[in-house]
Amino acid sequence: MNTVKINASELCSRKLWQLINASAAERISETELSEVVEELARRRHYLEDLQELGKLGDHRDN
Repeated sequence: MNTVKINASELCSRKLWQLINASAAERISETELSEVVEELARRRHYLEDLQELGKLGDHRDN
């Protein structure tokens, strides 16, 4: 079991995207996955892709 907490702000956007997409998503907690999605949304990277996956939730750019 992975006991290292992911700090999403320290990872590049590509790595964050990999965590969301790959089987790695099964290896991180729901809380960490949520933090990864939030960080990508803050950076405004992969927004369309996150919406297509249904992971973006209520994060909208007004």
